[in-house]
This record gives sequence, C-alpha cells and structure tokens, in this order.
Amino acid sequence: MRVLLVGAGGVGTAVTRIAARRGFLTHMIVADYDPHRAEGAVAALEEHGDRFSARQLDASDEEGVRRLLVEERCDVLLNATDPRFVMHLFRAALAAGAHYLDMAMSLSAPHAERPYEECGVKLGDGQFELAERWADAGRLALVGMGVEPGLSDVFARYAADELFDEIEEIGVRDGADLTVEGYGFAPSFSIWTTIEECLNPPVVYEKDRGWFTTAPFSEPEVFDFPEGIGPVECVNVEHEEVLLIPRWVDARRVTFKYGLGDDFIAKLKTLHELGLDSTAKVSVPGEDGPVKVSPRDVVAACLPDPAGLGERMTGKTCAGTWVKGTKDGAPREVYLYHVVDNQWSMREYGSQAVVWQTAVNPVVALELIATGVWTGRGVLGPEAFPPRPFLDLLTEYGSPWGLREQG
Repeated sequence: MRVLLVGAGGVGTAVTRIAARRGFLTHMIVADYDPHRAEGAVAALEEHGDRFSARQLDASDEEGVRRLLVEERCDVLLNATDPRFVMHLFRAALAAGAHYLDMAMSLSAPHAERPYEECGVKLGDGQFELAERWADAGRLALVGMGVEPGLSDVFARYAADELFDEIEEIGVRDGADLTVEGYGFAPSFSIWTTIEECLNPPVVYEKDRGWFTTAPFSEPEVFDFPEGIGPVECVNVEHEEVLLIPRWVDARRVTFKYGLGDDFIAKLKTLHELGLDSTAKVSVPGEDGPVKVSPRDVVAACLPDPAGLGERMTGKTCAGTWVKGTKDGAPREVYLYHVVDNQWSMREYGSQAVVWQTAVNPVVALELIATGVWTGRGVLGPEAFPPRPFLDLLTEYGSPWGLREQG
C-alpha cells in the first residue's frame, strides 16, 4: 500500500513511527506545509530503509494534492491535519481516484437563530453530501478514524454486535490524569481543534428526536476512569461520534462527554470572551505594515507544541465508550476502554500518549484495508465495519483494550 500522509505534526509523526514497524506499508510520502517537519519525521526513520519520503505540500491546494497523489501512485490519502483542511483533502482524494482516511470530520456551523437547541451544519455534513460520488467511484472514504472518533466508534459497534440485545444509551467518555511539568496551561492536543470542539454547541442524539444541541459544557457528571485515573468530571462537547454512531448502531441515546476540569473550562471561556477563539483574520501591526492573522492561530502559536510535551508529561489518558442496555432480558452496563501511559508511549515510540493514541488507530485501519479485511465504498464511519478484526489487531500492535462491567 502506498500512502500519502498529509500533516507531520505530533499525530502525523506518531503515524510514521507506528507504520514503520508494519509490513503492509510499501511506501509513505510524508507531506507538510513546513518541509522541515516532513523531513524531520522521515529522517528519524532511516533504519527502516527507503519506505518513507518527504514532500512540501499546501493542504488547501486541492489540485496540488491531487497531482501528488497521481504522481506517486498513492492508494490512499491519510489526513493528519486539523479539520479546516478536511474538505480540500477529501475532494482531492476523490478527484485522484484514491481512498481517504481522516481522524476528524468536516467542520460544523451553529444554527443562526437557536444555536443551543437546533443543529445548523453538522460535523461531517460536507462529506456525507458527496457519499454518492464516492460510492459511484468505487472508492472508500473512511471518516473519523482516530481514537475519538474512531476506536470509540469501533467499541460502539462491538457492543451492539456482541454484548447487547438492545441499547438504551451509548456515551463516549474521555478522561486523563496527565500533568505537564513547567506549564500552567499546556493542552496535550491541538489547541485549534480543542477550541473548535469545546466552544461549539455540543450535539446530542435521541432516537425519538434526532440530533439537537445544548450549551457548551452542559450536563456535568463524574465518571470513574480505569487503571488508576479515577473520578473525573465530564461535560458535553461537540464530537463526531454523536453524528456517526446513530447511522449504523441502533441506540436510543448517544452522547459525548470530555473530562476537561474547571481550570481548563475557565481558560476556554476566557479565550471566547476575548474573541481569541475566532478564526476570522484581524489586522495587527507588523514590521513591514499591517498583517492579517487569525486570533486562534496566534493562541496556538503562543502555546507549546503538544508533540514536544512528552518529556515533561506524566500520567495516563483513557478513551472509551460506556454502553447501557439489556442482554438476554437482563440489564447490563459496560465501559469499553483504551488506556495509554505516557511513560510507555515515550519509551516505545518517542511520542506522547495523546498523539500516539490518536495515531495508532488509522494505522490499524490502513492495515485492515490493505489486507482486504475491511472493504467498502462510499463515505463510511468505523461503525460500518466488523469490529473484532480491528480490536484483535490493536492488541497485536502491543496496545490492548479493556472491558469493565459497570455496577
């Protein structure tokens, strides 16, 4: 399999380190707007021969991306950029006749009049609008194939197939006890993406009502995470699982809640109140005259790169799917989860836990596609595929998952 990886940040670099150990990969072109990042990711893989090469690429240049896919005879484009580039890369892959994978879906837009009651443009709407064209082309766009969304969706399908007869609620629950020495505020994942998902109206699904929205950080609950992480307060956050799971899994309710903490929420609210979460460019003084910049990009530039925090980070991160329903007429409640210890991921791969946990899942999916275990056409989520091969292969990668009976 020949892969074009677009994005050589923390997640993209972790993808290269994981994929380098697997035999299914024939060649991976690592492309980034910053050629030094792409070259750095490839240079670290010299011991793996010539299976990796670096290229400079603007993810918003659809024709340039299409041309590179064709020139390099790529089977698939793996998108490891932030969500604002999704549609550019998605369309370029379709035009080139390549398959496509991403870890975050096309951006949403709030309802103009009732943002905390009704959906406007939902996450992924732009991609699903082109589903027929992908199906007609005989190509697969596997969307939302990171950890959340991604592995969490695989857990949901596994629960429906093997653990429950009827499902009352599926709730993705994410929590961690990670700390970063020397920083008062150092998000472990892209702040650009974190602002987007945390300050947008969260989406909830109910079978009798469909998709609807609530206020940011609503419905707080304390969830007890496994493997020593313990109780963490979680709140509603906009996330792709709520838009994906109901398309393939029958459940009466679907939610996503993230363990952010009061301090983190307060800082996000302050950014919003100051207008620093905006993506609209503003004019600021520069050495050669006014410069147009996005406030959110400035915030991201001022914070430490999440990829470089691993040496200062301690603790574990947990992604998982809580499911409540019935099996054989009796009530059942389980939590399917995946925990990564930062000390382990740094020792084994040189990647901090959050980016490594995100990166491993698309690599597993690529291997299942390369070997013909997962097949499909059109725009599909992880729930559209048999879950057991994925979970078995994830364990083979040295990162097992867990199941905890609740109550």
